[in-house]
Amino acid sequence: MKPIVSKDSIVYFNDECYAALNAYLEKANHSKIFILVDSNTYENCYTHFMSKIEKEYEIEVLEIEPGEINKNIDTCSSIWSVLAEYGADRKSLLINLGGGVVTDLGGFIACTYKRGINYINVPTSLLAMVDASVGGKTGVDLGNLKNMVGVISESEMVLVDTEFLGTLPVKQMCSGFAEMLKHGLIQDRAYWEKMSDLSKLTTDDLDQLIYDSVVIKNKIVFEDPTEQNIRKYLNFGHTLGHAIESFYLTHPEKPELLHGEAIAIGMILEGFISAAQLSLTEEELIIISHVILATFPKVDIDPNDYKAIMELLVHDKKNEKGNIYFVLLNTIGEAKYNCIVSDDLIIDAFEYYASL
Repeated sequence: MKPIVSKDSIVYFNDECYAALNAYLEKANHSKIFILVDSNTYENCYTHFMSKIEKEYEIEVLEIEPGEINKNIDTCSSIWSVLAEYGADRKSLLINLGGGVVTDLGGFIACTYKRGINYINVPTSLLAMVDASVGGKTGVDLGNLKNMVGVISESEMVLVDTEFLGTLPVKQMCSGFAEMLKHGLIQDRAYWEKMSDLSKLTTDDLDQLIYDSVVIKNKIVFEDPTEQNIRKYLNFGHTLGHAIESFYLTHPEKPELLHGEAIAIGMILEGFISAAQLSLTEEELIIISHVILATFPKVDIDPNDYKAIMELLVHDKKNEKGNIYFVLLNTIGEAKYNCIVSDDLIIDAFEYYASL
């Protein structure tokens, strides 16, 4: 597969990944190399990754606990301290080997340590391959508020090796499909239709769909790297999805919700709002709801929690001057940003989801 060139980085796929990495490492002559992993990727991915590095380098492994709950400033502080302890300088390199938590957090650590060191992302989850691979968004959560602290700065390169997907639990694979479905909904009806029946996909199909998903995201980010306009499309499903995810993160008595599972709910809710407020048809809304629920079983959201979830919307990063802005759909494959939605319509959306 041909590498995908973004503003300041290049995404390599499968066989090309490690040829590009080895050429880069030999040429760059970094003073030290650090590899950030969580305990899962250290166990399941590290050996395979290291077997692809052809020369001997001074490498230190930095291991964190897995899970969104650890994507915070405290974890960053610990890693910054370890980097300082091991003498990391501005010629050091950080390789982030893991899912979205590792790549988001590791990118932020690299961008801020000594005002910035080089980093490479090696996403090991489907979600990270199609979402974190392009665009340079790095960051951590502030309490239960998603990605509130971060910077936009692209990695030296991204290595998408789909062999890592064989290590993922089914729930984690499904979580990544949410972002792929979103890419079709906001930008490409034909891609959405390919994604609409996951039961028929082969391994080769999945590799191509991952590639096409990265192409869709890269096209948007290339035109609007700092999210002034069309990059906001990528937030479809995320305004309410992030609020739901944040609410469930701080209520341990609730079922665990992965990022993609929360975004799947958000896409149905925001699909309903699109049909009520824009030109998305009732038929399209039914199709969207059916396709998403075929992969993501419905979550019973207590109606008593609607208001508490909605209160978290004030922290959404798209907000400006006190307005809560949504990304909605005119039709499948065409989005509109900066839409203002009434509280009553949001409640109606929750009730629609509950009725499915």
